[in-house]
Amino acid sequence: MDCSELNSTEKSRTSKLLSEINEIYQDIRDESMQSAETTGGSVEKTVHLLKEKAERGDSQAAFLLGQLHYEEGCYAEAEVIFDGIKDEDPRALYQLAVIYYDGLGTKEDLSKAIEYMRTVAFWDSSEVGCIRYAALYNLGRAYLEGFGVEASSTEAERLWLLAADDGNPNACVKAQLSLGVFYCRPETLDLRKAFSWHSEACGNGSLESQGALGVMYLYGHGVQKDPDAALFCLKEAAERGNVYAQGHLTACYYNRKLYSRAAALGERVSGYEDISAIARHTDCLEEYIRKGIAIAMFYYARCLQLGRGVLKNRDRAKTYFSQAARIDPEICKDLQMDVVHGRI
Repeated sequence: MDCSELNSTEKSRTSKLLSEINEIYQDIRDESMQSAETTGGSVEKTVHLLKEKAERGDSQAAFLLGQLHYEEGCYAEAEVIFDGIKDEDPRALYQLAVIYYDGLGTKEDLSKAIEYMRTVAFWDSSEVGCIRYAALYNLGRAYLEGFGVEASSTEAERLWLLAADDGNPNACVKAQLSLGVFYCRPETLDLRKAFSWHSEACGNGSLESQGALGVMYLYGHGVQKDPDAALFCLKEAAERGNVYAQGHLTACYYNRKLYSRAAALGERVSGYEDISAIARHTDCLEEYIRKGIAIAMFYYARCLQLGRGVLKNRDRAKTYFSQAARIDPEICKDLQMDVVHGRI
């Protein structure tokens, strides 16, 4: 990839990193303030100044130089720099693990990636800081999915518990969320634990867990049913962009006979197309985004079918029913049973 060809997300990450570098180094900040440049020009000048500092033995500058290349998608350059400082900087070793795990600019090497990630996770020094939690979380993912290691739910759970650190807000919130999802799986089902971990993750800012809590309050999963708490969580999460919450909020509106609201929200969610982009923007799981769209689409179709909150249109209803079934057949099968038994 050419370093000058940055998409909007990469540009945002690069700009943030440039700001962080400017906060650390007065001379680089002064250089930036002297001229109004494009991001590309600013990057080029910063790279030059960081190289000078790295060559004089500034290890922080060496890492930031590698990270700047990484954020721009220049992975080969980043790999060389990170490899040179990996024995003394756990951040560099972590980034190398990511590069090898995902095959970024180089051949995928899962065994090396796991080895490096494990070294970071159990690095015997206070220097490793919060990155230890991120490494433990990624190791847990590898064990759950069997990528580079033999699959083991038990080991994934153990590593995520270490990464979650009893709900520590400075630990890995993704691990806290993952434990909430983990205890909702049929093979590891424990809804009380799921509720507890989603509560911890939500309190630490997880949008995904906020939506999950709304659903758990709604149906009494792992906690006593509380329609008011459910509606509050779902509304908050929906407003923040949680599509799973938007789908269940559509259902809530419908079941409370607020048909105009149900139809309006259902129609809006039915128009979502790029699930991967939504996942990147909201940091929510694609699986649950699909479920949210399918639920909203089904209820919108039901509104169209019966003329509730919208003009009756059976042909459009049939189209949306079919689309919802393609997105998530299992959810639509359950909802169709609710229709058959007169619950929708």
